[in-house]
This record gives sequence, C-alpha cells and structure tokens, in this order.
Amino acid sequence: MLQLSKNDTGDGRPDLTHHLSQEAKDRLPNPMKDIWQLVAESGQPDLANMANGDPHHSLYPFRQLMFEVPSVKESTDPVIAWRNGTCPTQLIHSHKDESCALTLRNAFQYTHGAGLPECQKIISDLTNFFFQPSNHDITLTLGNSDGITKLFRLLGTRGDHFLTDEFSFPAMTNAPLAYGINWVGVKMDSGGMIPEDLEKILFHWDEEKNERRPHVLYMVPVGQNPTGSTLSLERRKSIYTIAQKWDLVIIEDDPYYFLQYDLAPVPVEENDFAKRFAKTLVPTMLSMDVDGRVCRVDSFSKIIGPGMRLGWITSNTMFRDHLIRYTDSASQHPHAFGQAFISELLSSDGWQTEGFCRWLQSLRLDYQRRRDFLLDVFRREVQPTGYASINCPEGGMFVWIEIHFERHSRYILNPHTQGSPVVPRSNTESLLKELFQKLMDSQVVLIPAAPFAIKENELWIDSPSDHVPLRDVHFLSFLSRVRFMRATFAGTEDTIEKGMTRLGRALTEFFQEPPFTARL
Repeated sequence: MLQLSKNDTGDGRPDLTHHLSQEAKDRLPNPMKDIWQLVAESGQPDLANMANGDPHHSLYPFRQLMFEVPSVKESTDPVIAWRNGTCPTQLIHSHKDESCALTLRNAFQYTHGAGLPECQKIISDLTNFFFQPSNHDITLTLGNSDGITKLFRLLGTRGDHFLTDEFSFPAMTNAPLAYGINWVGVKMDSGGMIPEDLEKILFHWDEEKNERRPHVLYMVPVGQNPTGSTLSLERRKSIYTIAQKWDLVIIEDDPYYFLQYDLAPVPVEENDFAKRFAKTLVPTMLSMDVDGRVCRVDSFSKIIGPGMRLGWITSNTMFRDHLIRYTDSASQHPHAFGQAFISELLSSDGWQTEGFCRWLQSLRLDYQRRRDFLLDVFRREVQPTGYASINCPEGGMFVWIEIHFERHSRYILNPHTQGSPVVPRSNTESLLKELFQKLMDSQVVLIPAAPFAIKENELWIDSPSDHVPLRDVHFLSFLSRVRFMRATFAGTEDTIEKGMTRLGRALTEFFQEPPFTARL
C-alpha cells in the first residue's frame, strides 16, 4: 500500500538512481525547509519559534471559507441535477481557528513542498483506493502541467531522448526542448501506442549514432490528447514489460482517467458502490508497477475545475525526495485554496470517497452523452460528404477526425522525394492549412494535427525487404500523418450542433472547388 513514510532500502526493487538528471543530482536541499521540518517534527508544545518569516495567522483578512456543493447522495445523477438547478446542496466550511479537516491558519502558511499533511493523507487514501500502488509516495502539485514539467527536469539531461506517442499535447512536449531533450515518437493506431513499435525503436537504437538509448516514456493512456485513444489492459501490460526489459521510467499522465466510457453504470443504491465503481475502470500502469519505475500524474482539473491547480504525483520514494527538493526551491508548495477545498470535500463532513465516486460516475455519463451527441451529428452532417471519418473515443474529451485529402483535386503524392528520412511526401500539410482557414471563415474552430505531431522517426521507415506498396491504405495513412483534426465534445449541444454542421458544409465547399496546378 502507498505510504507517506520513507521507503526502506533493500526491498528487492531495482536501483533507479541512474535515471536522475544531472540537474537533479546537483540540486541542493533548501536549508530553511530543513529547519522548518525539524520544528514541525520536534513535538515541543512550548517551543518559542522565532525562525520562520511567516505572516501571523491572526492578520489573515478572513475567518472561514464556505463552499456550496452538490449533495451527491440525494441524487442518482447529480451532474445533470446540478446543471439543471434541481440538485440539493450542502455547505462545507474551512475555518481559520475552529476544528475542520484543514484549518486556514495552516493552509495559508508556508509549508512543505509535498503539500500539507492533512491534504496528503486524504489524497493518499484516494490513491490507495483506486490504484493500490505498492510502496509509492505522493507529492502534491500545482496540477498536471506543473507535475509533468518537474518530472521532465528530474529525469532529463541535455541530449537525452524521451519516448512518447507520435501525436502528443504540444504544451507538454515543447516544455523540455529548451533544456535539450529530444522526442522520439512511437507509432499509434486507434488503440493508442503500439507496443511492437516501442520495442522496435529500443531494439534498433544505435547509441554510437544517437547517443543514450531513451530511458523515459511519457504517455497519456486514457482519452489521449489529441487522438482520444485509450490503451487496453493487454497493451498496458506489454508496455510495462517492455519498460522492465529496456529499463524505462514511465510518466503516466492520466488526467482523463475517470472519464472512461461505454462502461456499465453501477446502481447508486448498491452496497459498496464506490468499490464497484472503481472496478469498472481499466487498471493503471501504476497498479502494475513492482519496480518503482512508474511516476503517475493525477489532477482534479478535469473532474472538479482546472483553475484550482491541484494535482499529485505518485512515485517511488527516491523520486519523491528529489521532487520535493526541487519544489522547495521553486514553486514552494501547492495551492492553499485547492488543498483546503479538497480536504473538506473528501472529509467526513463532505462527500467522502463514496460521494466522490457518485460524482465521477455521473460526470463520465454526462461526457459520454456529449460524445454520443457529437457522433450522431457527425454521421448526419459530415459523414455523407465522404470527405471525413471519425473513430469513437473510449475516454477523454476529444475526437480525432480524419480528413480524406487524397480525394481533393489538388492532392499530390511524390514517391521519390529526397529528405531525411527519405520517404514519399504529399502536400497534405499545406491543404490542411487551407482547410483550417476555410473552417475559420465558416465560424468553426478545430485544431489541425500538425502542432501535435512529433518529428518523424527514421526507425519508422521499413527496410527495402519490408517495402509496402504505395497503394496500401495503411502505408498511405503513414505517409500523410497530419491529415487529422481534433475536436472536443466538452461544450454544449448547441456548440456541437453548429460546429459539426459548419464542418460538413465547409468540407463540401473545400473539396468541390475548381482544381488548379498544385505544388508540394
């Protein structure tokens, strides 16, 4: 089970210290935080503490915070009831001086880089309940972006190569480029990352030519952004086995984990509702981790609110200690309002785990309805044009729309293009830019694939003996990687209806325009 205390050595797990970046090895602890920790652990009630420069809590211009939240136990579908204004509510309070889950006098002081103990305990219990990690610890963060970028710096040294999906969220993959980390994309299909391609990259890696073999794998296993793909249990097991074989550290970025669809809802009146709900979810990479090589990143952003900026990393103790050392000299500690709110929300006076699971089930059903509505409108307004197709995502907030540019009168494919790597090229990207502008003119915005695309990996190119004819549909798909656009179904039905209708109309106009000479 997950523990807050330090892990003992000699537990049979591999030593992973060689994965630390040079920056992490060189970073010194914050000596002030060490003193504060000694004070906190002293247990001396009459200690005259004149060491800290903390503003005195009596000068805070507030006494309590009151939150009005849905009373989830009184509704079978609290998300719909809450949106419609028919859900009963309950009040939860954070007090400065009175007893509560996390007092404001503590929440709003300078504190430990891992977060306040009260909030750590509540989130540790939540992590144990859903993931059952073995010998892992948690570190609270300012949301997933904060946690992921800290992990990149913890593990990456200039010149390193990290592995990720061939399409990935650019805000994250751009982050380590400035300090010399390179990305290697792993091919995907509708089921997400392809384990065989991951193995192929690692097997064929030439350390003399490309320097150190990749040692970090960054992935979003549920509702992957941008493709919406979700890894099956079988693929997760395969990827973890590959990680053990090739000594990879896995960064499991999973903000959409609780938004998994097409799962049988658990009746809310069932005994052990929370346990039954948890069992409907696909097991995480963290739950399989026996080596301590998985660093899982979770967040409340997609299930409570993104502006709260509160998340957590679950990792082995060695990584956690270095993360705290980094935080103590950087962002200092997590968000006080977020810690206070979550501590009260999940306390015995709030939702507790049972109520939290009721909210999560209702939330995922609501997003599933939105997904289904988008798919219905797409089939009615876009699919009949024959110019685009779509897969049904099993989680997350996005659909990945394939545009059939090969049907455009100006589409060209040059099978003998020079370049690095030397592969056939098409004018798909330039057509995609034109289509994006056409959609903007039609008052609908979708994100083109190009910003998400990791630079082509030369190991994707098959040897001559494995040549696939250009007419093969799969190979053609490979050649035109950026033929996709991302759309979200997180908005209202009105927005979805307008967006898909305008997409269908714009595609028809774009593909039926008069032809003229095109260039690559």
